[in-house]
Amino acid sequence: MYELFKNLGVWLTSGAQWSGSDGIAHRLAEHLQYSLLATLVAAAIGLPLGLLIGHTGKGAFLAINLASFGRALPTVGLVVLVFLAGGLSMLPVYVALVALAVPAIVTNTYAGMTAVDPGVKDAARGQGMRGHQVLFQVELPLALPLIMTGLRLALIQVVATATIAAYVSFGGLGRYVFDGLAQRDLVQVLGGAVLVAVVAVVLDLLLSTLQRLLFRHRTA
Repeated sequence: MYELFKNLGVWLTSGAQWSGSDGIAHRLAEHLQYSLLATLVAAAIGLPLGLLIGHTGKGAFLAINLASFGRALPTVGLVVLVFLAGGLSMLPVYVALVALAVPAIVTNTYAGMTAVDPGVKDAARGQGMRGHQVLFQVELPLALPLIMTGLRLALIQVVATATIAAYVSFGGLGRYVFDGLAQRDLVQVLGGAVLVAVVAVVLDLLLSTLQRLLFRHRTA
């Protein structure tokens, strides 16, 4: 075990391992590209849907069951299915990652909207605000902390799952995991897993810090 971790340390700190198209820096950039793009697309889908459900109160059943759907989604199976239907491209990976991220965004957006005090909304309407004004000037600002939590959870889930890009011969940090398994190189497999975990933890810490800074006045 000591020898394994010693070799892992050498693998992670080797200058040669960080350079070139197969280097850690390049694979990390690919992984972040996949993750951020998928999360942005998921946000473009999930945020309007969550806001609509939360504002109108219609479709709550959909929002609640999306969470269960997201947990039960067979990500690799979805990749294979889209791969068989659409051929070799990044499309299957993005479809799977977006499908994974949307439920967390929708459910947290819906939860944030329903957590807004009904009295505050009634008071806004009593002042003559129209429906869209109540949504964007009252409900949305108050729901933002939970909405950001949903985006944060979605991004971390996507980062952890983006290794599947390597499953269909593309890049990212998952390349080390799949190539290492094929070559029976345990150090490379462990190195890829450690890098993915570190990226997920660092992003989570950055986003949680940003969230605290943005909303610190609400808990002061």
